[in-house]
Amino acid sequence: MSVAPGDVEGLAYRPVVPRVLLVEDDSAIAEPLGRALRRDGHDVEVAASGDAALARWTTAPFDLVILDLGLPDVDGLEVCRRIRTSDRHVPVLMLTARSEELDVVVGLDSGADDYVTKPFRLAELLARVRSRLRTADHGDIDVQDLRIDPASRRVWQAGVPVELTVKEFDLLRLLASEAGNVVSRRRIMREVWDIDWEASTKTVDVHLTSLRRKLGDDPSHPRYITTVRGVGLRLETA
Repeated sequence: MSVAPGDVEGLAYRPVVPRVLLVEDDSAIAEPLGRALRRDGHDVEVAASGDAALARWTTAPFDLVILDLGLPDVDGLEVCRRIRTSDRHVPVLMLTARSEELDVVVGLDSGADDYVTKPFRLAELLARVRSRLRTADHGDIDVQDLRIDPASRRVWQAGVPVELTVKEFDLLRLLASEAGNVVSRRRIMREVWDIDWEASTKTVDVHLTSLRRKLGDDPSHPRYITTVRGVGLRLETA
């Protein structure tokens, strides 16, 4: 039986903490990355080999897997394939020192959802982790007459498909995942464009203008997306 916060006096509310399996044999990468993920609010288990990763995978559920491609025993591609045979939906983010296009294609063909090449920026990796967890957590998102399917990256408005670019979709999905709340421009830049800064965010305005046009949203009397000056954007729930 589920209990809402405050339903039982003295019962503390514990939010669900995403569980991340980090598979990386290089301790110089695994240790600081594990600390950063924990600071970001994740429960992290670290495996230093493919065999250890598969053993942990079979004993407990995980919400996301960060998987090094070059492991000392079972290759990261094979680990990914085995994970995919038991779970088609868990997000798998692959780390690779190989930047050649062929290696990237093979990694994605093995079932990985995304990849990051080493050396990587920690802020970029954390942003991708948050993005993948949002997709996995929400499934279809319904706001007003909008339906957003993160898995297939499709959007419908009153049952009619809406064609969006990659960044327009990512922007709408982020706003929808926080519907009713203001999302800061800095967070939008970090999670949609993988850039962590407070400088000009004109690229947000360009994509917002196009997104509003496709939704038929008048910025002077917005039905969907409201601009909160000096703060960010809010997708209205009604």
